Amino acid sequence: MPIVQSRRRFLASASVAGAAGFVGGFKSLHAEPTPETPIIRIEKAPGGICVAPMFVVGELLRAEGFAELRYVPVQSAELTKATAQGEADFSLTFVTTFVASIDAGNPITVLAGVHPGCFELFVNSRIQSARDLKGRSVGVPSLGSPPHRFLSVIASQVGLSPSADINWVTSTSAKPMELFAEGKIDAFLGFPPEPQELRARGVGRVLVNSALDNPWSQYFCCMLAASTNFVQSYPVATKRVLRAFLKATDLCMTEPEWVARQMVDGGFTARYDHALQTLKDVPYNAERDPEDTIRFYALRLHEAGLIKSSPKTIIANGTDWRFLNELKRELKN
Repeated sequence: MPIVQSRRRFLASASVAGAAGFVGGFKSLHAEPTPETPIIRIEKAPGGICVAPMFVVGELLRAEGFAELRYVPVQSAELTKATAQGEADFSLTFVTTFVASIDAGNPITVLAGVHPGCFELFVNSRIQSARDLKGRSVGVPSLGSPPHRFLSVIASQVGLSPSADINWVTSTSAKPMELFAEGKIDAFLGFPPEPQELRARGVGRVLVNSALDNPWSQYFCCMLAASTNFVQSYPVATKRVLRAFLKATDLCMTEPEWVARQMVDGGFTARYDHALQTLKDVPYNAERDPEDTIRFYALRLHEAGLIKSSPKTIIANGTDWRFLNELKRELKN
């Protein structure tokens, strides 16, 4: 049974009305040992809200036996660093970030996919295809950030050199999105809530939408990973955290209005309308194969010269699907 169907049975078995009742009243379906640690620390980068499950997972973690959730602030270009160094336990971000981190030898273990597709490439009228990015100015948060890596993969797929053929703009005095809106740069690769805002303002046009366009839409975008030491030392906690994230992802699909309100009330984003539109735009209910995702992006990054390891090595050194497979089996019963 696909895990999407299993998740829906998961929700139905809770027998509660509304997301608030679900979060407050859900108990673990299977008797398990107490988590080995009472505190969970999750990396949090500024801006992006496609990682919405991370913002509503707190009560679900408490239902799994954890006493506290802490967010560890990190910069977009340094995602996984805190997890690799033991300063955070989990990271939820774009798959290429994990692949590059594993390639660098960092002790990161990818556990599951969360959702496919959230990036959108906005361009002006001078750009008709990805090949037209050659010699153009493109805005991203920073070099090494998820948008930068994703667009580097797109560029290499059409024969461009990401480092030589694109003028990357990472302005700190004015956000790249605003530079694009003002016509000062040619393209901008954004993730929620930026695409939702640009569309609402009628700025530019979308050349690539990773939620809709092949091949990107056929793979997970954001995935959940943990410190390898955490996974090895705290297997009960690892499984319980993953289960909480699967439930939180379901809430994004089944209770988007409630989740959007929690995100605003929790201070994770300012505008309810953009948060709600994000939850409707991102396909949280779509299932993809996590190992195929790692294989696909590892190959693309290798072809672009951004990593040295083969997909096989990345999968062997940096993934562990045992907990996901256990949850799938449990949810069939």
